Amino acid sequence: MGLSVFVFIVVVVLVGAGAFLLGRRTQGPSPQAPAVHQLRLEEYDFYPFVVNERAHVELDADAFNRAVTYLLGEQNERAAKELIVIGEQNLVRDTFPTEWLQNYKELYAKYQGDDVVNDNTVFLENYARVVRQLGRSVPNTGIEILLHNLVNPSRSLVAIENGEVTGRSVGSGATNLVLDLKTRRQQGTEKVNYELNIGSRQFKCTTVPIFRADYGLVGAICINVDTRFVRDVAAEGGVRLDAFVDNLLRTDFELDENILSPDEYHNAQRGKRHYLDEAIRTPTQKGPARRLAAIMFSDIVGYTALMGADEGATLEIVKANNEIHTAAISSNGGTLLKKLGDGVLASFESVSSAVTCAQEVQSAVGSDGRFEIRIGIHLGEVVLTDGDVHGDGVNIASRIQSEVNAGEIGFTKAVSDNLRNKEGFQATFVGERSLKNVADPVGLYVLVDDPASAPETV
Repeated sequence: MGLSVFVFIVVVVLVGAGAFLLGRRTQGPSPQAPAVHQLRLEEYDFYPFVVNERAHVELDADAFNRAVTYLLGEQNERAAKELIVIGEQNLVRDTFPTEWLQNYKELYAKYQGDDVVNDNTVFLENYARVVRQLGRSVPNTGIEILLHNLVNPSRSLVAIENGEVTGRSVGSGATNLVLDLKTRRQQGTEKVNYELNIGSRQFKCTTVPIFRADYGLVGAICINVDTRFVRDVAAEGGVRLDAFVDNLLRTDFELDENILSPDEYHNAQRGKRHYLDEAIRTPTQKGPARRLAAIMFSDIVGYTALMGADEGATLEIVKANNEIHTAAISSNGGTLLKKLGDGVLASFESVSSAVTCAQEVQSAVGSDGRFEIRIGIHLGEVVLTDGDVHGDGVNIASRIQSEVNAGEIGFTKAVSDNLRNKEGFQATFVGERSLKNVADPVGLYVLVDDPASAPETV
């Protein structure tokens, strides 16, 4: 299974990078670019997007209508065409009141809106070719590649290969994708290597937005990998694994071309069979990998009750919780080890980094306001075997978490000792705890929000 997963990951990276790079190479200046400078839509005070209290971008209908009114009276082809793209993306024809909609239709006619929409369809055709060719290179592998035309979000899906992965076909919609990508651009984030959990289905995904110089966001290439298929079917081994690898490595003909650097070409002629050949031939230490780490375990309070009350809302909470943890773990140099439904397990090279991360997570969860979490931290040994993580350190961190109250950060004496004399950290000793599957009682400490008012740590 190791070889297939390795090859699979390489192909997914190449597919994503290829779609992005080939797509960028197709872009050129708009054939209708104005001869003189005209203000971009975003340079006006009526730019029709705002950032709400959750830092999400949303359409401002009032500003959009003001923009329409202005551009009906003042000639600016560049800004007007941008506005038409935004109007079609956000389905204003279905949501605007009659008077506003009439104004928009007048603007659409004045600036040849049909030409704008059709021009974008032509612009995306080469992206569609890229999607089709890349998708056909990995048939029956659980890898779906598709193209969205975001100027027509109600029927945005214009090209798809291996669509059986999600069951979608050309003509399907993506009405939330526009605002999501605009939000991520405003926040400086990318939709690369993210996870989707839909009932019993799970996907590893990448979304690459497509921008035009004159119109802004107009499309997106998406790569969706059926994680369950790869893990539960291909990973079974035997004929299923063989079929997976055969489909992944399928070729139709052979060419006599050299794509290697001079050094790699020389090594190949001397017998090197693949890019890791020397590393694989070098003896490595066998057995599980062990390392000392500060281990952080968090858990959503009352998760089962939340799921019972409103499953859809709780899944949104889990998504927000995972995003909060991913950002905080990354910014503090940590490693995300595992997601356990409503729990998150991570490791850090230093205790202070783990505690700082925990503080940032609790702060972000508090700002969200929809849920609470508990966090436990322990300094101990982590054992890595077969892609999983084990050891007393992991067990103690998870047990410590269950001993603290909602909104608190608990940890062991090993962590408290490492925080001594470090500015900004103060702990209160709560008492000894007998933890499940831990032989000796463990001292429990809780981080104090206001170190100045805290009693002295025991």
